[in-house]
Amino acid sequence: MSFSPASSEPHDAPAAAGSSVPASRSIAERWKMEAAPIRARLLLRAFAWLFSLLALVVMATDVHGRGGAQDFSTYPEYNYCLGMSIIALLYATAQLVRDAHRLSSGRDLVAGRKAAAVVDFAGDQVVAYSLISGLSAAAPVTDYMRQATDNLFNDSAAAAISLAFFAFLAISLSALISGYNLSLEAIV
Repeated sequence: MSFSPASSEPHDAPAAAGSSVPASRSIAERWKMEAAPIRARLLLRAFAWLFSLLALVVMATDVHGRGGAQDFSTYPEYNYCLGMSIIALLYATAQLVRDAHRLSSGRDLVAGRKAAAVVDFAGDQVVAYSLISGLSAAAPVTDYMRQATDNLFNDSAAAAISLAFFAFLAISLSALISGYNLSLEAIV
């Protein structure tokens, strides 16, 4: 039995008189809790990868007719949104590979825990802001065109923008977890 520095009660003592739950967690429970943010970030990055891929595919195939107003490549806003989706897809792919390697081997591809935390946080921030920038550039064009006519081209553009927004949400939530991990590294 060990004693807590803040109190004179032992760590293994029950939390309440009639309870059998220990006041502290076992090492295995702590390990599971420490790995929870890593697993959550991996899941969020997988969602970001999926939504970025879908946004890329939907926007790149948004060609209805032969050029002119029914082709996404004639609108620079859509090209920008497509470019940001490509960047998000590449980033999410790299981070998924890195996180999977980290979970499977226990070692990170980036040397140093603090450097890895900074890379995670900065990368998530840059990609999240890039995605929101791309979709906020494309959304007004789609809204304006949908007011004039509602067709498959506009619906596909709106779907691609929505998927890019979901990718943004996943990466921005991953940035919150990365920020939490960075703050823990700054304390240590």
